[in-house]
Amino acid sequence: MITHKRVPSIHRKVNSWFMLYSSIVFLIGYSIVVVTISTAAEEQITKNASQWAKVISHKSIKALIDNAPKRLNDDLQTLTSITELNYIYIYRLNPEEKQKVKLFSSYKRGSNFYQPPDTLAQLTSLLSPQFYDNYFEFSVPINNSDQLIGYLYIQFDLDDLNMQIFKLAIYTLVIAIMMLLIAFAIVARLQRTVTAPIQQLITNIQLIAQQKDFSMRCDDMPYQELDILAKNINIMLSRAERYIARQEESEQQFIQLNKSLEDKVSHRTDALKESNQELLSTLETLHQYQGQLVESEKMASLGDMVAGVAHEVNTPIGLGVTSSSLLYDRLVDIKQAFENKTLKSSQLKKFFAESDENLNIIMRNLQRAADLITSFKQVAVDQSSSEDRRFNFKGLLREVVLTLAPQLKNTNYKVEFDCPEDLIITSKPGPINQVLVNLIINSIIHGFDGREYGTISIAVVLLKNQISIQYHDDGMGIKEEIKSKIFDPFITTKRGSGGSGLGMHLVYNLITQALNGTISFESYPNAGVTFDINFPILNE
Repeated sequence: MITHKRVPSIHRKVNSWFMLYSSIVFLIGYSIVVVTISTAAEEQITKNASQWAKVISHKSIKALIDNAPKRLNDDLQTLTSITELNYIYIYRLNPEEKQKVKLFSSYKRGSNFYQPPDTLAQLTSLLSPQFYDNYFEFSVPINNSDQLIGYLYIQFDLDDLNMQIFKLAIYTLVIAIMMLLIAFAIVARLQRTVTAPIQQLITNIQLIAQQKDFSMRCDDMPYQELDILAKNINIMLSRAERYIARQEESEQQFIQLNKSLEDKVSHRTDALKESNQELLSTLETLHQYQGQLVESEKMASLGDMVAGVAHEVNTPIGLGVTSSSLLYDRLVDIKQAFENKTLKSSQLKKFFAESDENLNIIMRNLQRAADLITSFKQVAVDQSSSEDRRFNFKGLLREVVLTLAPQLKNTNYKVEFDCPEDLIITSKPGPINQVLVNLIINSIIHGFDGREYGTISIAVVLLKNQISIQYHDDGMGIKEEIKSKIFDPFITTKRGSGGSGLGMHLVYNLITQALNGTISFESYPNAGVTFDINFPILNE
């Protein structure tokens, strides 16, 4: 079913606009006619009143000079035939007081009471005619040889004039309405003549749309514009018919092609499922290998420290063994001299001095070996444990550096601390230890590669509930091509030279997972690298 949007038809649209514009033009024209008639009537009656005022003022001059009000009053009574005159008042200027006037003579039609103006100010304010609903009034000065001797006040009735204007307006309205009705009839006839072919065209198109038969055609139209429209519609129908035929043919081809594609997709889907299963198995194995490699990296780091500590411990223990052997030989000589009774005091003094020196050497080297073993033991325990414990942070830094002494020995690489002596926290020392060890080793291997000197600075700050570590070295920095993937596994610039590519990946996992913290870095060529590490600590 075809639904049509509710829009106005041409017939209704033309009628609406014609009625609107006709009404506007009618109201404007009628208003102009009425205003014009009223203005013309007012001008005419004003002109007539001015003429009467001149005549009456001229007749009043002699009476005012002779001071004959009765004679002037008799002359005014002759004006009763002029029905438009309501009142006439003639005033004389007071000879003694020029600013005052006195009523000299008057005329009024009928017996209605009217209060006339009685001051000079009122009379001068009426020098211009004043119109009201049913009358108008004005005053004129009376002059004798350019000498003002009085004033004339006249009031004219407007009832007859208003009635004439009203009748004329009614006649004009009736004529205008008749002309408007005739115009409506003419327009309606023209609309029916024009819209009938359009309605026929609409009917044909609706029939084609309902039956969906694009082989049908529109009939010829009686007007050129509509006939051109009908022919273009027929051309469009012909093209639509051809397009539908091609579309049906394409749909059949598409159905066949779609069927063959479905068969191909089905076969490839089965193959893809098998490949996905193999890929999942491979990925799971890869994750297992990656975990094993990370653990191997931890153990390799610990193994390197074991070898270094063993080498360092070997030196003080060897010195201790040498000193103890030398002391034993001197003790045997003293014993033989004592038994043979050939022992001299000088020989005994020399033995005491050598014994004191050898014992000091033994004690210092044994103490150094004990410190190395204690530090390594603590580091090894920390690295193999991820439990929380309370520890001194600066002491942990010293243990890490002492453990890495073999790597720093015989080099110009320095490790500097900026950490409070009394900074005691509760956290996981094992992951922190591993992070610092890997960062320092990474600086030695990569940052200071090819350099004879370098400085590593570690600044530790206690914030409200977390530790902030800023690790910085002044080495060659991180290359641009690996900046975005430095924490990815198996990323290294020393592949084939002993680098596994798991050091920074291990650092990232320890900070984000074991310590629940964050790590970020900044690096510029030949300006070193700075790592910002933050992780929470337990509140005491």
